Amino acid sequence: MNMIPKGATPSKLHPRNKHRNGYQMDKLSKSNPALLAFVFTNDFGTQSIDFANPKAVFELNKALLTSEYKIKNWQISPNSLCPGIPGRADYIHYIADLLAKDNNGQIPTGEKVKVLDIGTGSSLVYPIIGAQEYLWDFTATEIDPKSIQYAETNVTKNIWLKKKIQLRFQDDKEHILQGVVFEKDRFDAVLCNPPFFKSREDNWNVSSKKFQNLHKNKEQPTVQNFSGHPNELWYPGGEKAFISKLIYESIQFKDQLNWVTTLVSSKDHIKPLVAILEYHKAAAIEIIPMQQGQKISRILAWKW
Repeated sequence: MNMIPKGATPSKLHPRNKHRNGYQMDKLSKSNPALLAFVFTNDFGTQSIDFANPKAVFELNKALLTSEYKIKNWQISPNSLCPGIPGRADYIHYIADLLAKDNNGQIPTGEKVKVLDIGTGSSLVYPIIGAQEYLWDFTATEIDPKSIQYAETNVTKNIWLKKKIQLRFQDDKEHILQGVVFEKDRFDAVLCNPPFFKSREDNWNVSSKKFQNLHKNKEQPTVQNFSGHPNELWYPGGEKAFISKLIYESIQFKDQLNWVTTLVSSKDHIKPLVAILEYHKAAAIEIIPMQQGQKISRILAWKW
């Protein structure tokens, strides 16, 4: 039975997104039997899970990776960010479209396409999807030692990933690209899912509101259904400060980078970020809208 995922509708996901037609819970439960314990029939007669339950969200996304992306063994660091696969796949597909603009309208595929994923997390979700969908090669950076340890385990346990993903530990919290982009590197695209919040308090306020919207029981203590380590969730100054730093550091490596891209959660941040790019005379700037159900986001992309 198909169930349209909460927060995503068929008409609003990218046309090549495998998840446009909803979650096939029977198929997913076969690929990951642990999911079955969390599946129930909702008031509309369709199979669903409790999206306010972090364990259910994890097992669902593990099932998606197993069923659609040839991942046989996948774990994430305890309490780390559990990515929503449909939305992450959308980012990859829109970047593929962006690269096609430089390739006579044809999406470039294969190992010659080199992609840098900033802050890959323990999940390795962008490299997994990009390597499976387009056979791209990834360099994935991470600042959290525990996350990169789990990421290494995920690579090791899925042999085909060894040839597609190279992990690099960023040991300097003051930098994003410096220290992990080497002189010999040339990247066709840079991906980034930045920390959205300014502080722990900012994160908690938003999480509490989101949890109560998902879980109508006001007595239930708030939990984050997608979890997340501090470095994944907040950064001094929030996403605008993080992306601004990324822009300035990308100037230093402009001869090694083609398209630099990042998700931008708040539409209010677009104008000041574009102003920085225009001031420094970026050769091209793209704003790519994305929408999954009620959630609206966008990709900011630039090249020097």
